[in-house]
Amino acid sequence: MEAMAADWIAEHPEYHADLADAEAAVAARYAVEDGRTNPFLHLAMHLSIAEQCSIDQPTGIRQAVALLAARRNLLHEAHHEVMECLGEMIWASQRSGLPPDGQAYLDAVRRRATR
Repeated sequence: MEAMAADWIAEHPEYHADLADAEAAVAARYAVEDGRTNPFLHLAMHLSIAEQCSIDQPTGIRQAVALLAARRNLLHEAHHEVMECLGEMIWASQRSGLPPDGQAYLDAVRRRATR
């Protein structure tokens, strides 16, 4: 897991300063209103997607992400699009009070992969 995290950190040099000082990172406020992306959330989403693909859960996500990566010519770019789908699924679940809808998430990734 650490090696996987290191690979994604390497893909995001814009976060290196944030990650270099653990105390400052813990104290930092990463507010959207301030135009800041939370590097920990972003990297955690990369790791979540990588883990989903490694175990193919939800079933079909590995193929959908691979197809999206092939269409975009870059796994990193594909991950960022999948993050949007994952975020939408989590938001919808929180808003509705229902469990996350893995099929809707998978369908959203597939739609992106086929446009």
